[in-house]
Amino acid sequence: MSTAPDPLSLPAVRATRKGEQTRSAIVAVACELAARDGLEGLTIGALAERMKMSKSGVFAHFGSREDLQIAVLRAYEARFVDQVLRPALEAPRGLARLQAMMAQWLDRTAEDAATSCIWISGAAEYDDRPGPVREVLVSMVRSWQRELTRAIQQAIDTGELAANVQPQDLVFDLYGVVLVLHHDARLMNSHDALPRARRAFKRLLAAAARSPSST
Repeated sequence: MSTAPDPLSLPAVRATRKGEQTRSAIVAVACELAARDGLEGLTIGALAERMKMSKSGVFAHFGSREDLQIAVLRAYEARFVDQVLRPALEAPRGLARLQAMMAQWLDRTAEDAATSCIWISGAAEYDDRPGPVREVLVSMVRSWQRELTRAIQQAIDTGELAANVQPQDLVFDLYGVVLVLHHDARLMNSHDALPRARRAFKRLLAAAARSPSST
């Protein structure tokens, strides 16, 4: 038997929903600021000013700047999964899936280069700085590398890539392409960085598809 909601609980529910909406709005703006200024450039003061809130109002949703930075990383990862990984998983296992993952990743990197890729800029900021932010960032990158490694291994299993291909070595090479893409598109303002990156990826696949007897 259903029961009517307790009228006394409705204000608490509304307050919770409003708090969640405010937190989401803060994180969205924080992602924009972090893309422009880096995670280290993200400050409670700048965020409060942009949100037209007090610093204490922002602190009510995030206990520290570190908590805010981690929230930004998690939001970035969620968007990356939605835009890059999830669509690629619709492709059949094997080379088609790996190609879809890389196509989405290259497009996303080129798009992010207009501001900055939070993962790439974050790596430069936190590569030698131990702490929770670095740990979260490393965990996210490793998770993505595992997905790439799995896709490569599946392409090996289907015979579309040579049996002697080392998946982690190929992941290393693919990361190199993405890093150069970001570098050339952002720092060098190279308008042909994306097509060059796509051609580099095709060359890597062509080399990986050769059988051991033909190398």
